[in-house]
Amino acid sequence: MLTLPIPSNDALALSKELFQSIRDEITCAGGSISFARFMEMALYAPGLGYYCAGSQKLGKSGDFVTAPEISPLFSRCIARQCQQVLDALEDGDILEIGAGTGKMACDLLLELERFKTLPRYYYILEISADLRARQQQLVANTLPHLCDRILWLDELPAEFNGVIVGNEVMDALPVTCFRIENCAPKERRVTFKNKCFSWVVSADTCAALSERINFIAADCNLHEGYESEVNLLLPKWISAIGGCLRQGLILLLDYGYGRREFYHPDRSRGTLMCHYQHHRHEDPFQLIGLQDITAHVDFTAVAESAVAADCHVAGFTTQAAFLLACGLLDLAEEQELTPREEFQQTQAIKVFTMPTQMGELIKVIALTKEIDTKLIGFQMQDRRKDL
Repeated sequence: MLTLPIPSNDALALSKELFQSIRDEITCAGGSISFARFMEMALYAPGLGYYCAGSQKLGKSGDFVTAPEISPLFSRCIARQCQQVLDALEDGDILEIGAGTGKMACDLLLELERFKTLPRYYYILEISADLRARQQQLVANTLPHLCDRILWLDELPAEFNGVIVGNEVMDALPVTCFRIENCAPKERRVTFKNKCFSWVVSADTCAALSERINFIAADCNLHEGYESEVNLLLPKWISAIGGCLRQGLILLLDYGYGRREFYHPDRSRGTLMCHYQHHRHEDPFQLIGLQDITAHVDFTAVAESAVAADCHVAGFTTQAAFLLACGLLDLAEEQELTPREEFQQTQAIKVFTMPTQMGELIKVIALTKEIDTKLIGFQMQDRRKDL
């Protein structure tokens, strides 16, 4: 059994309060709630959820590290793709969804400034008040001369032209869990028993989940006992983003697969994963509100939802292929570095591109509207056939 670091007393107090809140909800619901509701409360409960409390989440002192924290090279590659689209539009903005620490926003804008192709505005849609405050502080310290261009939003704009970017956002959307029993999908819900949260298989499965699983099963072999997740919120999320885009690009990067690989017979335990102080484990019922909970993305569902929102699926590839096509190695050679810095940069490139790390595990999908530009990030490799 994995032994996790012991949280501070203050953190444990917050976790205990959230624990009781979820327990009360289960009682009011008659004995169980969907895992999607559990995950929503664990991550987003006001003042208590993982993304809404004040703990450090990203970076070496947090729970996990995203690509923008590892090296500016990542964001500079994203900037190259943004530059191509903004040039084609001749006018446009950038909107980042879920900006983490704000590191990508700063590095991306510095790269665009270097090429004199700054957008009119750089919008950040951030639902976490804690993360928004951290982002604003970093921007003020790093880009004081560009502060007037950076605006924070509480919701998507009604209309938008330009580039919408989301890095590791979809994997934090609450998911519904299921199990195949007696050749039929059954929902795996959360109950409270013996002083702790635990799984329970529901006798009844909602129509939306049954319909979705049966649709997936028509193309995938979901054998008896198969357990996994489905994101019932994803179509609405993609529809909202695609609905506000009038002209431009939606660029989404995340851990995930095309549907046939996501629901492969050998992946019979699903993709649910938790992160706490750089420890990875599969138990979402520990350290409530103190650990991140994620699930991989079914990129086929992303593509289907995008088409329904009148978007064109313009490309799908791995992070490694995308970054290399955007000039990762050329950007690395431009810099004059000390031997120590060069070593750190080399290690970062390995993390970005190696198949066993981010290189193959993270995928990139491009959704476009009203532009007919061959996107540079997908010219090395296009894996739309895998969707």
